[in-house]
Amino acid sequence: MTDYEKIDFSPVVALAGEDEVVTHSVLREVRLPSGKVMALITLDNGRDHNRPNTLGPVTLTELGETLASVKARAASGEVHAVGITGKQYILAAGADLSDISKVQSKEQARLIAQLGHKVIGSLSDLGVPSFAFVNGLALGGGLEIALNSTYRTVDASAAAVALPEVFLGIIPGWGGAYLLPNLIGIENALEVVISNPLKQNRMLKPQQAFELGIFDAIFPAANYLENSLAWADAVLGGKKVERKNEPGKLERLTKWPIAIKMARGMLESKIGTVPKSPYAALDLLDKAKSGTKAEGFAREDEALSELVTGDQFAASMYAFDLVQKRAKRPVGAPDKALAKKVTKVGIIGAGLMASQFALLFVRKLRVPVLITDIDRARVDKGVAYINDEIGKLEAKGRLDADGANQLRGLIHGTVDKSDYADCDFVIEAVFEEVGVKQQVFGEIEKFIADDAILATNTSSLSVEEIGAKLTHPERLVGFHFFNPVAVMPLIEIVKTPGTNEQTLSTAFVVAKGLGKNAVLTADAPGFVVNRLLAKVMGEAARAVYEGTPVAEVEKAFGPLGLPMGPFQLIDLVGWKVAAHVQDTMVRHFPDRFYANENFHALAELDQVVEKDKGGRVTGWTKAAEKALKGHVGTAPASSETILRRVQDGLTQEIRLMLDEDVVPEVEDIDLCLILGAGWPFIDGGASVYLDREGASERVFDGTFHTPPIRGIAHS
Repeated sequence: MTDYEKIDFSPVVALAGEDEVVTHSVLREVRLPSGKVMALITLDNGRDHNRPNTLGPVTLTELGETLASVKARAASGEVHAVGITGKQYILAAGADLSDISKVQSKEQARLIAQLGHKVIGSLSDLGVPSFAFVNGLALGGGLEIALNSTYRTVDASAAAVALPEVFLGIIPGWGGAYLLPNLIGIENALEVVISNPLKQNRMLKPQQAFELGIFDAIFPAANYLENSLAWADAVLGGKKVERKNEPGKLERLTKWPIAIKMARGMLESKIGTVPKSPYAALDLLDKAKSGTKAEGFAREDEALSELVTGDQFAASMYAFDLVQKRAKRPVGAPDKALAKKVTKVGIIGAGLMASQFALLFVRKLRVPVLITDIDRARVDKGVAYINDEIGKLEAKGRLDADGANQLRGLIHGTVDKSDYADCDFVIEAVFEEVGVKQQVFGEIEKFIADDAILATNTSSLSVEEIGAKLTHPERLVGFHFFNPVAVMPLIEIVKTPGTNEQTLSTAFVVAKGLGKNAVLTADAPGFVVNRLLAKVMGEAARAVYEGTPVAEVEKAFGPLGLPMGPFQLIDLVGWKVAAHVQDTMVRHFPDRFYANENFHALAELDQVVEKDKGGRVTGWTKAAEKALKGHVGTAPASSETILRRVQDGLTQEIRLMLDEDVVPEVEDIDLCLILGAGWPFIDGGASVYLDREGASERVFDGTFHTPPIRGIAHS
């Protein structure tokens, strides 16, 4: 058993230095209605809600000293309970990752894990009951403060509750991996610790967390702390606290091993075996079914020290920094003061994509939204779809009746283009063909104001060419969404040589208003994401037409770590769309991209591939096999050859994109891939992975990052 009291933590406290934004432990006494005294600690870093409380070494040391003093007072009978809560809206957003990224050795990494266990773990060893009052955001170490406490309540309005560590390439290392399954059962713990982080870091709402059994009580925001204190007093007075999801002996003997086995199979099927943190977390959850808490904490210390010093965590920290900082301050965005105020939005088209746009614009901007199409029937169908989706949101409780009716009142359909006269921002969602887009913009330009913004959602066509026949081409901008529109966080904002500053500024302001992250790109074929995905899909197609079975091709791409294989991705975006993008890229870069005419025959089929229950591609349909007959070679490529070709091809394209100023820096390419293609954090986008795999050295005798981004264990 580790004796945390005998460990010298000064090396990690010194590591934080003066840079740490210290979250102080503000202590006050609260006399409860019964007359008992609670020592209430409020975590507060002195900043507003934009800078959440975090738990660095100095913060933990101060909290440890505060808890030690409270323990002494409890022993003398002065204090009957301890409470811990946070500043307004926030308990804590977890460990201070800037401190963790400074770690220089496995020993230092272990010290950070051990310091958390020593301090936060002491909440269960104060001699009196401890109560965590989760009044707001509680992530990672913030939630582990609650888990280490004897009892827990949560504010019903708290922003989010989660253990997101696996998403960042590590594990819940301050008690979460041991305590959570022993509180809410293995199946629920697997969801919180592994499944949710792998679903683009899904968080829990307070009610969900309460229903899982993470919290013992939930109270509304208005009287949250008052109600929590009264509830705590009742518990101290003998009120029984029931935990229906707490696992018993039968679950540990039977359900536990089965759940672990199923989860392992699901992980291997969904993400392959490259990511380390999900499997490390799985092993910890497995072992949590038996043994002591001290043994569980020691296992977490070891696992965290291994992962923090590895390549995947270093890449994750790079990716985290991109998403948290660079994405919020887009490079190349003009002054937002130049933006045109958008009071009405026009959408050209009323199909599925256009209707998804309309729903997003009306929900986020709360301005009138107009849709049009070639006939009334299509327009009415689009409006009906939007109203139906609003109804679904209302049914789920995400909109109240008044809010839903307000949104419906802002949606209008028309076949009269003159209705667009007062639109400030008009976006098209029509067929992906230059002539069609030129035509619809030409028709609408006759009616709108000279400074109204025109936006095209093209995925790979030249924005400048689309605007070539406009009277005012300077007000045209590329505004490329990713599917599904409501979910994917990226918009590529495409600037032509003629796009003016007002147009560009408006595009960035609108993107932010929609809750999206925007990245500025030049008007180059495929922009960023589709250019690189076209390389991935093209190399997959090349291997198939050489004679490699489709399931083997999918497996060959596994080490890239993408959320799905290339043909699974093609099946999602649509075979016709994929064929069109490939043709576009080959037309521009015939020596570097692969396309096959036979691909269009596959695109005409109702179903092209067979899939397993997890959605993974297992083979061709009979119709596809028939269409492929006579077009497939007899020289299949090995998995190693396929992977190397795609690595080198991606490296070449990224290097050329930087040389051609498609984006300012390689960080923007990685940001696009993470936000627009689901490229995993543990890869750090593409560039960090390609440096690590040696592709950069092979292709251009250098690296995208100097020095390459590697973990301490490999530096």
